[in-house]
Amino acid sequence: MKLRRSAAAGMLLAVLAAMPLYGGAAADIPMDYNSDGVVDSLDMIAARKDSEISRAELNALQKFLLGVNGKIPTEFTIPDYPIDESCILEPKGTVHTGEGTFYGGGYTGGHAMLDPVSRDYWIVAMNHADYNEAQLAGAYLEVTGELGTIKMLVTDELPEGKKGDLDLYTDAFPLIAPVEKGRVPVSWKIIPLDSAENAPISFKYKEGSTEFWCGVQVRNHRYPITKLEYLDENGEFVEIPRRPYNYFESRDMGKGPFTFRITDIYGQVVVDEDIPLCYDDTVIIQGHVQFPE
Repeated sequence: MKLRRSAAAGMLLAVLAAMPLYGGAAADIPMDYNSDGVVDSLDMIAARKDSEISRAELNALQKFLLGVNGKIPTEFTIPDYPIDESCILEPKGTVHTGEGTFYGGGYTGGHAMLDPVSRDYWIVAMNHADYNEAQLAGAYLEVTGELGTIKMLVTDELPEGKKGDLDLYTDAFPLIAPVEKGRVPVSWKIIPLDSAENAPISFKYKEGSTEFWCGVQVRNHRYPITKLEYLDENGEFVEIPRRPYNYFESRDMGKGPFTFRITDIYGQVVVDEDIPLCYDDTVIIQGHVQFPE
């Protein structure tokens, strides 16, 4: 029998915090919705298919999988730094046009390496030119076709697509165009990520990261990231090279904690301090700041 929560999400997560992610009988594990003995992204898939599971339970599972223990900060800093005009990609609200197709990937193993991707989002792969070596990885889009408009998260790349083209997740395509057409005109624009409204930027380290080599990914950014820098021992910000698979990698950052300066595609700048180095690539580390609207 699966456990159903009758109390608030925070109460169950408090219990989970004192438990291992797996072990014992599946029936004894809260949130193990597919009864495989492990609480992971597959449980989100199972939970979304179960009409008896409430939105609060889905939200609690999502927060647990992202490593935030169900606690979304209600207070965080939105700094006011000068705009870095050299980083501006386009004016806010710019509308792009291209062709839309559909495929069945992107929730796991997408080129943006954003696993685990919440099933609360429709997802999309972006053409190589606009993806621009992961510059628009994690971008939140408003996508419009002949049947309507939906919001989508960029989790993957469409190498063969022309500039403006999108490859929508299979279940999302019918919401914007008839499936039988297969390839349709679409328009899209970048919008603020909804989960960034009430939570700060977060960070995830790549497998194998140490004080001698480090790969770090920025997550939950209101707008796409164009540049990441760290404060070195001389008090100067040093830009970290970005890889097409959406990690910034360096051999010179040291053991931390780090002060990061982050710039988005609109030239908006934030500085986040006291971010620890973590050797566990499954941990999501919350920062303290967020980009302004």
